[in-house]
Amino acid sequence: MPEAAFKTWFQPITPLSFDEQKVTIRVPSPFFYEYLEANFVNVLRMAVPKVFGQGVSLNYRVMGEEGSDDASSAATTRAAAPRPGVSRMIQTPFTQVAPEELDSQLNRRYTFDNFFEGVTNKLARTAGVAVSNDPGKTTFNPLFIYGPSGVGKTHLCHAIGLRIRQMHPEKRVLYVSAHRFRIQYTDAVIKNTSNDFLNFYQSLDVLILDDIHELVGLNKTQMAFFHIFNNLHQLGKQLVLTADKAPVDMQGLEERLITRLKWGLTAELGRPDAELRRTILRNKIEAEGLVLSDEVFNYIVDHVTENIRDLEGVLVSLMANSLINNSPVDMAMAQRVVGQTVRVENKELSIEKIQEKVCRFFNLEESLVQTPSRKREIVQARQITMFLAKKYTSASFSRIGKVVGGKDHATVLHACKTVKDQMDINKNFRSTVEAIEETLRS
Repeated sequence: MPEAAFKTWFQPITPLSFDEQKVTIRVPSPFFYEYLEANFVNVLRMAVPKVFGQGVSLNYRVMGEEGSDDASSAATTRAAAPRPGVSRMIQTPFTQVAPEELDSQLNRRYTFDNFFEGVTNKLARTAGVAVSNDPGKTTFNPLFIYGPSGVGKTHLCHAIGLRIRQMHPEKRVLYVSAHRFRIQYTDAVIKNTSNDFLNFYQSLDVLILDDIHELVGLNKTQMAFFHIFNNLHQLGKQLVLTADKAPVDMQGLEERLITRLKWGLTAELGRPDAELRRTILRNKIEAEGLVLSDEVFNYIVDHVTENIRDLEGVLVSLMANSLINNSPVDMAMAQRVVGQTVRVENKELSIEKIQEKVCRFFNLEESLVQTPSRKREIVQARQITMFLAKKYTSASFSRIGKVVGGKDHATVLHACKTVKDQMDINKNFRSTVEAIEETLRS
């Protein structure tokens, strides 16, 4: 063992007591205990039986704020407020070293099994699975997921955490919202337990922080998270973060923190396209045993387009109305419920209407988009038309290609990918596409 490691991690240990069955030692902090168990447990496993004999277990006692070398007084001295899930007396028998119990704050309803994949969430979902399989070992660290409210960011966070717990039960995983993180930090400052707060978070193997944009303007809380981030990242621990904007668009976060948020993979969760909405709705009505006619099903898919949360809300309302009124879900009921949930447009979007709006935005003749011209402005308009047609209609790639210049399936697929990639890396281009989308809603 290197001399520096011995001085750092073994010299601070103080022996407290020994009998025929157990030896008790004192360590400076819960984080110290966690680090010993994570990095030097094999050394301790070999040393204890050699010195004290077989069958002897090792107990750790975490030092209080006013700890003493005397064993009895160390147990009764006023201790710092304990971390969630951590006992001041931590027993770890070497015959079966078990991970410390920690409430990960994960919702078991939100799994990968019911997080359905679509064009607008494929990258984020795929990265989430990769991180779950090998936390801290991929280049996706941190994994930064962003998108508007209701598109599944929190669901994906819980799915990642649950899968890690399932595949790596020895890992300490915690899901926490930025709002709760802020409250915990403020409380720690007031109670003068900031070190316990930092030690707890720095002892995690996986930290999932939801809605980090809520830390905007909170400089001291940002600083605390900055130090936690650095510590975990340097130790190869996994970080998963979400926000409503990409790091490059976040105002009010310190630049050094924004830089770190961009170290790994930034993945967007977009609004669900028609195909994904169909998949989600179909699975939910099957799970609930609800019967919908094709007309009602298509009406919901076509009009509830902004996010998954609205889709779920409409379904719950339909179930309640059907049950209370003891009547099947018909078109009148669907129109009433959908109208109470979202703003229903009077006119349906079509590929032709989208093409018209795109050409008007760029001040182009629609006939030009139908030609094989390779002029930059015409190619761009054609590709954006294809991308928006796929996003806002239920038309297939082949159908879109046929309407927009007689192109084939592969051309439309390439156009959609090109537009999506440009939106990810080019802020001005993304703003252009979003401005066109606004004209579609007007």
